[in-house]
Amino acid sequence: MIKIYYKTLKSKGLEEIKESKIGSWIYIENPTDMEMDRLASQFNLEKDLLNDALDPYEVPRIEQEGGVAYVFTRVPFQDNNRVVTAPVLIGIGPSFVFTVSKEPLPFLNKFINSAVDFSTTQKNKLFLQIFSQINSVYSNFIMTMSRQVRAMSGKLENVNNKTIIKFVTFEEILNDFLAALIPTNSILKDLLLGKTIKLYEEDEDLVEDMLHANGQLAELTKSNLKTIVNIREAYSTIMTNNLNRIIKFLTVLTIVLNIPMIIASFYGMNVSLPIEKTPGAFWWILIFTVTISVILLGIFNKKRWLE
Repeated sequence: MIKIYYKTLKSKGLEEIKESKIGSWIYIENPTDMEMDRLASQFNLEKDLLNDALDPYEVPRIEQEGGVAYVFTRVPFQDNNRVVTAPVLIGIGPSFVFTVSKEPLPFLNKFINSAVDFSTTQKNKLFLQIFSQINSVYSNFIMTMSRQVRAMSGKLENVNNKTIIKFVTFEEILNDFLAALIPTNSILKDLLLGKTIKLYEEDEDLVEDMLHANGQLAELTKSNLKTIVNIREAYSTIMTNNLNRIIKFLTVLTIVLNIPMIIASFYGMNVSLPIEKTPGAFWWILIFTVTISVILLGIFNKKRWLE
């Protein structure tokens, strides 16, 4: 699908046009091979680079070919109750801006629905606004997970298998975010050099702000990952300690119960045994057995094996 949008500073809303003109935004979503050929031919774009935007494993990077800047990044979105990242290509041509993605990315709807104040004729600013919105999407997801991790970390005694599975899911998502945020820092630093895209002073300030915000998001992601690892290690330690206590208790119980069994086994043999003909022998044996068991329980309790 290919759509062409146009909006000036004085326009009241975003206009969809049939033919591209200077200052257009070319919106490309899940294009066919025929549409790719037409794009490459009509706008003098590199088809191989356009195809890279459809690769689900594409990593953030910046390329420049034939006077066109190709900036690849990744953006998170919710897909069937799962948070995943998808590649998106933001390009700046001589007289247009274009975006390429395989998935319908919700954050771009803000521009299409005019929820963001922008102009397609200001191509550098539009490019930076799109990049800034991607940072905002990361921030929302990371902050949400950070709150959930903090809430669960305060209830360590209630951690169960379901919670651990959730932590593992968070860890996978955060690692995916980190793999995108760190290369994005390099992209923003390259942009500040001004070799890929000519930036005005106001644009440079915006890039510096994004670089700072991106760095903070990367650090927050690392912090959340560290917290999750610490919680899992603490949970593992608690489970090991509980298992040791159970094993000690069962060991004590086995020893204490074995004493009456051994004595009863002796007196079950068909041989002469002490006090077997003494009146009340059963009660004497029972008292002796209970006494030994109580003494053993006292010893184990003193050694804190029953705790």
